[in-house]
Amino acid sequence: MESIPGSNLGTRRTTLSVIVPVYNERATIREILQRVAVRPEVDELVVVDDCSKDGTGDLLREEQAAGWPSLRSSSRPLPRMVLLQHHVNQGKGAALRTGFEAATCDVFLTQDADLEYDPADYEKLMLPIYDGRADAVYGSRFAGYPRRVLFFWHSLGNKMLTTLSNMLCDLNLTDMETGYKAIRKEMVRSMVLTSNRFGIEPEITAKLARMRARIYEVPISYSGRSYTEGKKIGWKDAVSAVWTMLRCALTDDRGGVDPLHATLRRMAALDRYNAFLFEQIKPAVGQRVLEVGAGTGNLTQFLRDRDVVVATDVDPDYVELLRRRFENSSNVDVTTFDLSAPIPLDLAEQRFDTIICLNVLEHIADDRGALLRLRDLLQPGGRLLLLVPAHRRLYGTIDEAIGHHRRYERQDLVRLLGECGLDVESDIHVNATSIPGWLLNGRLLKRRSVPGMQARIANRLVPLYRLERKLGLPFGLSVIAVARRAEAPAVHAVG
Repeated sequence: MESIPGSNLGTRRTTLSVIVPVYNERATIREILQRVAVRPEVDELVVVDDCSKDGTGDLLREEQAAGWPSLRSSSRPLPRMVLLQHHVNQGKGAALRTGFEAATCDVFLTQDADLEYDPADYEKLMLPIYDGRADAVYGSRFAGYPRRVLFFWHSLGNKMLTTLSNMLCDLNLTDMETGYKAIRKEMVRSMVLTSNRFGIEPEITAKLARMRARIYEVPISYSGRSYTEGKKIGWKDAVSAVWTMLRCALTDDRGGVDPLHATLRRMAALDRYNAFLFEQIKPAVGQRVLEVGAGTGNLTQFLRDRDVVVATDVDPDYVELLRRRFENSSNVDVTTFDLSAPIPLDLAEQRFDTIICLNVLEHIADDRGALLRLRDLLQPGGRLLLLVPAHRRLYGTIDEAIGHHRRYERQDLVRLLGECGLDVESDIHVNATSIPGWLLNGRLLKRRSVPGMQARIANRLVPLYRLERKLGLPFGLSVIAVARRAEAPAVHAVG
């Protein structure tokens, strides 16, 4: 099997879990599992029986008890086998959610339990993931590959659903409803999936689009079944799919699971706001840049033209995501860095002319120690570009939920930077327009994250943020400070 190319990830092999939702497939289940088990790409096979009524569950339990004899092959070892069973029929979406929770490999691939999709296509599906181009790959039944000719109206309905999904998600897929979706584990783990039946397909697509996932399509073969042969999807599922698309377009339910990660995912989608923030710091950005707390790479993407960029984060999932996202950018290196801990040797040996630290310092209990570490990583005369939340009186439940230790008054921040050997060249407030929304959600409604719709509205308010800058408003939701390392630091290194 292939390895992940590129210096950032070395030669660690990408592993694959195949999730097979099953309902009343006694006639085909053995053959499809045989075809999957012999594929060299497969490391784990998770089978979820959704309370079948035709004896499929009994057959699977017998196979498991006997050690899966019908799946064994002389060509390769049997992948790790997991059998899960629902006691009540819930639908394909519920079965996939159960399988996603149990799967353990790097990539999850969905496989229907009939013979419509051919596991021989796994190699094509996985190639864009192996070479680092994709976070998700869809197998398209309408991209020019041989396929069985069946129902015109069913095909038209599929295209209409795909078109609506594309309009709502701003994508150009040819087959949103495909049963072949290979998705990186951390992408699936970041989703809050709720659909029980076939609405799971547009729901997954909508949430991948919202996360700005890199989605590829590859052509696959398709041997569709007729309804007499056991096809289960119908017009009611099409109506449900439309409702799911509209629900996902109008709501964002990630905040209740992990407010911090939900905030970062939402920020990744605020392309206009992120570009506005970079405009504010761009004149001070040099050529050897350290970015602390890069997250999903919202700001890193604007640094591709710099000589050297070291993007760091404390979260290993974000570090891996950053490595994949920028593995084809030769000037970008990615590493783990905890600003609350001593400086790693590989960073201590370097000197940067610029450090970008946006929305990080407020998460560190000892912010003074953190600033001293950042100062020591700067070459003499180098600049620290800092963004922190402003105004102590705005501190509320959202700050608490996402791990803010504090909000800063501008004069206090300037004084602290000076005490750490960093001379402030400029300090400005930004985003005053969003203060009412922050007060409403964090102080009055006691929410733990800004609602997704309000975040998307904020993305459209960039012209107002630019107007604020021209007016020089003395207040705002955040403070941006540019500070230069003194030629002769007045304090000793920490950590």
